[in-house]
Amino acid sequence: MGHKIAITGMGIISSVGNNVEENFISLTTGRHGISEIQMFESRHAGHIKTGEIKQSNEELVQHLQLNEDNNVTRTSLLGMIAAKEAVENAGISDINAFRTGLISSTSVGGMDITEKYFYNYEDFPEKQKYIDAHDAGNSSLAIADYLGLKGMVSTISTACSSAANAIMMGAKLIKNGVLDRVIVGGTDSLSKFTLNGFNTLMILTDSYNTPFDQNRKGLNLGEAAAFLVLESDEVVKKEDKKVLAYLSGYGNANDAHHQTASSENGQGAYLAMQQALKVSGIDKEEINYINVHGTATPNNDLSEGIAMIRIFGEGNVPEFSSTKAFTGHTLAAAAGIEAVYSILAIQHGIIFPNLNFKTPMEEFNLVPVTELRKKNINHVLSNSFGFGGNCSTLIFSKP
Repeated sequence: MGHKIAITGMGIISSVGNNVEENFISLTTGRHGISEIQMFESRHAGHIKTGEIKQSNEELVQHLQLNEDNNVTRTSLLGMIAAKEAVENAGISDINAFRTGLISSTSVGGMDITEKYFYNYEDFPEKQKYIDAHDAGNSSLAIADYLGLKGMVSTISTACSSAANAIMMGAKLIKNGVLDRVIVGGTDSLSKFTLNGFNTLMILTDSYNTPFDQNRKGLNLGEAAAFLVLESDEVVKKEDKKVLAYLSGYGNANDAHHQTASSENGQGAYLAMQQALKVSGIDKEEINYINVHGTATPNNDLSEGIAMIRIFGEGNVPEFSSTKAFTGHTLAAAAGIEAVYSILAIQHGIIFPNLNFKTPMEEFNLVPVTELRKKNINHVLSNSFGFGGNCSTLIFSKP
């Protein structure tokens, strides 16, 4: 790459932990975060499980020490927590010392609150402050304001590949000399709208999700936020920064096949992986682990599996697992939290298990890693595929 894209900080909050350390402990002890719905009202409570963060909005506001008279929604609150941890982890004391930007992503935006008052704004004038918080861009501005960031702020919403595309955009801004440092990632909260929408599509399971299993029935929705700090090689040298990992490759493609389904031959996934490998300059044989998209829907896992076989060859697909059985599918945040997990895999030389797997799929001979496995990992390929055919792949490499 023209510029090395160093990752110097990371932060996360998910259903399996409130920070990086707690997430790592859950991943290595097999503690998943899929549970009954408790944090919001839903007619599906007791029937559908989700990956909830068991903290109320009020508790999150208190943790962040925000003014009580705020209009910050849950998506923004989760994003603030993760972005703050990432900035602190990167040892940044003056966030505006270099040309710094924020590229955040979300699908839900402020919907978790605006859906509550949609029909009653006229009756509750005090709730009208949340109207401005509805759109996706508001969450990015709220996070930037909380961090004190005065530079470029942008928002990406490409469904479940959103955070991957935010990370990719941040890398390109650094590579092309536009910015020196970019905070990149995604945040999404659970809401009735998304839960009902995915249920209508009939891709939710009534139990625990089982990625790449023959008897998989669908996904569990989750909520989370995760951010990385990307910095140019020049800033790393000038500040003598510790590098956690490098973003060595990235690719985005669209198979233009269907609004919500992946193509039968995995064309979008294939093209995204192919492009990421090309950008990285590394051989496909050097990939040590794939953090698959692995949503546990019949369509996705079959399509992704076929794409991996097309890239790596029958019998040569690297060891892989889906971590969504831990967290649920966190929509726009998914690629962000899986970027953190990919970096943790590199740092600790560990492949995280694909929980709940029992029976291999009949269409091909692909079996995920089902137990914690020690392995020297130099390169991790992470897939994220979104509705509308928007497929993205990231490659993370050891410093």
